[in-house]
Amino acid sequence: GRKAATCPATEALPQKQVRVIAVNSGKGGVGKTNIAVNLAYHLSNMKQRTLILDADTGLANVDLILGLTPKYNLYHVLKGERSIAETVIQGPGEIMILPASSGILEMADLSRGQKLTLLDELRNLNEGLDFLLIDTAAGIAGNVMFFNAAAKEIIVVVSSEPTSLTDAYALIKVLYQRHAKKRFRLLVNMVKSPAEAKEVYKRLSQATDHFLNLTIEYLGYVLYDEKLSDAVKQQQAMVALYPQSPASKCLKTIAEKICQEKPEYDGAGSIEF
Repeated sequence: GRKAATCPATEALPQKQVRVIAVNSGKGGVGKTNIAVNLAYHLSNMKQRTLILDADTGLANVDLILGLTPKYNLYHVLKGERSIAETVIQGPGEIMILPASSGILEMADLSRGQKLTLLDELRNLNEGLDFLLIDTAAGIAGNVMFFNAAAKEIIVVVSSEPTSLTDAYALIKVLYQRHAKKRFRLLVNMVKSPAEAKEVYKRLSQATDHFLNLTIEYLGYVLYDEKLSDAVKQQQAMVALYPQSPASKCLKTIAEKICQEKPEYDGAGSIEF
């Protein structure tokens, strides 16, 4: 196999900073959780210590698509029963996962106190981490806004469906207006060709052009790939199971791009991790 890439850019940073990236989608069904898991796998493969925070606090997904059965989850952390270090589980390829709780109604909208507890716990965990990927819930509910306000980088996952674009536009607009977020990166998933992905990006960036000082960057695309549903059925990471499949190669390209860049921050966000 090809030698795993490393991240020269991150080593050159004067001060070790955890890259906190929120992975979002305006609506469900665009493959956001799979994107987060498979990107984390690639980053970990590039010798980057990577943690996924499953921030879909009402409907946990990350452990489910990987066939993991965690003993504890975010609920126990916020109740003060367990620390994050005791709750984090090992996923494939050395990625670490902080599981969410499923079906606990009070978790669907965290209180201010719970959010502060979580931020404190995550700060303690920062030691030795390179990347923290936050897999948020779909939509624009309160928890989604909180995690995006706290993150340094925002990825929005869309498909070519018109509803996906409309909902992504709504998410970007709210984050811009309420949280002064000005930098977004678009990842177009499940496309038939690079040209289709570029067209989706063009449509969304034209729609947001009338916002002042708002940048939507094109992060890349992932081709539609039947191997993804095969991997989901087998409850494994697609890039581990089918590393040579079209979607896996696309995700590797995106992971290398994220890994090797020097991140730019827009300075927004008062509750940063």
